[in-house]
Amino acid sequence: MPIKNTKEFIKILESEGELKRISAEVDPVLEITEIADRMSKTYGPALFFEKVKGSPFPLLINAFGSYRRMELVLGCSGFDDVARRIEALIKFKPPGSFGQKIKMLLDLKALSGVTPKKVKHAPCQAQTYGTDRPLLDLLPILTCWPHDGGPFITLPVVITKDPDTGIQNMGMYRMHKYDHATTGMHWQYNKDGNRHFDKYKSRGERMEVAVALGGSPLVTYAATAPLPPDIDELLLAGFIGSKPIEITRAKTVDLFVPSESDFVIEGYVDPNEVRTEGPFGDHTGFYSPADRYPVFHVTCITARDDAIYPATIVGKPPMEDCYMAKATERIFLPALKMLVPEIVDMELPIEGVFHNCALISIDKKFPGHAKKVINALWGLGQMASTKYIAVFDKDIDLKDSRTVVWKLLNNVDPKRDLLVSEGPLDALDHSAPYSNFGGKMGIDATRKTREEGMGREWPNEIKMSEEIIKKVDSRWNEYGF
Repeated sequence: MPIKNTKEFIKILESEGELKRISAEVDPVLEITEIADRMSKTYGPALFFEKVKGSPFPLLINAFGSYRRMELVLGCSGFDDVARRIEALIKFKPPGSFGQKIKMLLDLKALSGVTPKKVKHAPCQAQTYGTDRPLLDLLPILTCWPHDGGPFITLPVVITKDPDTGIQNMGMYRMHKYDHATTGMHWQYNKDGNRHFDKYKSRGERMEVAVALGGSPLVTYAATAPLPPDIDELLLAGFIGSKPIEITRAKTVDLFVPSESDFVIEGYVDPNEVRTEGPFGDHTGFYSPADRYPVFHVTCITARDDAIYPATIVGKPPMEDCYMAKATERIFLPALKMLVPEIVDMELPIEGVFHNCALISIDKKFPGHAKKVINALWGLGQMASTKYIAVFDKDIDLKDSRTVVWKLLNNVDPKRDLLVSEGPLDALDHSAPYSNFGGKMGIDATRKTREEGMGREWPNEIKMSEEIIKKVDSRWNEYGF
């Protein structure tokens, strides 16, 4: 069964030896970041701070910060388990025989059984804090790094609605706290939240927004997933957990929110109001600069009786977000293969913070195949922002970094095998000459053919014969090792 809420998540983490409780009072200004950063860098446990200075609520951090903890969230023994389920779904073919038609009906029924379920009474609305209360001042919102522009809500599930279709979207966008009732709303130009906002702005209308904190960790993960526009993230969460996510109507805005959330912050964004947001110590390991973003106004906060504030920090990798991104890398690989079928595997190195570098292996069939794949990837969704794409032959293990670097340094002729281009980049890429735009490089590290400008035969790679390998294996103990 999927993990239902934060309290249940903590219980499971504790039973697995993946959580440490801290009873000493801690300061949300920098101190929690330093403690959590030390845990991230030493592959330590999730942290449950029972007493946070200035707030009545405890705080959970680093809960997603290991492969094991992400497997618990996803309910699997490996990320590829989820990938295989998605692969079976997207390879679904029209039925032929009567038996196949029956199977199709059963499969579609299983999928329809994970759509969000509306409920009238929800734990997330046990308590209501209105504008007569200090609102955001109640929450232990972190000031993460010394030069941050202020405190930031770092693990929000931001819920918006398309005014044309009525379809909701969930995304994760940091929120700079300005005062007890306003924050920045950092949705970048290519995010669905911003796409919705542009529609309201063109109409001159306020946009209602709800922000869910905590609850089912599957919902929090789903908010980070790179789904196509108008695909409900709650459907993904329900599919992974094989159970529908319960939702309820918010108190002051016309939006549905996950009923098991710890907190729901309700409010609106005015299309005519912007304010300086940032700077913020970001997941690149550098500060992203201050810029002008819309302002979110809080109308009320609802909460569980046993509410726990969820947080994360980002900075130089490895950090908690790296493991969430690694899960996404594996889970969405089948969808990428469906669009570019020659792809065998993909590795997004943690050091590249998931938008600076992609390593790809392909089943190479013809001259120029690697460059065809590079260009295809630069035309796909979030892959369009990838700065470096290196393509290898299918027989390489992309997780073997020593072999990857060896092939990269030995298989590449800079004049022939580099593809230099320009295009969209991640907004956080500080090396780019312009915001969201700059240079990109594709690298063909595959074996070359004469048709690709190889004026001589490509040499054979040194490998020992299988006969000798087996012989040495059988006599290994005789050698005294």
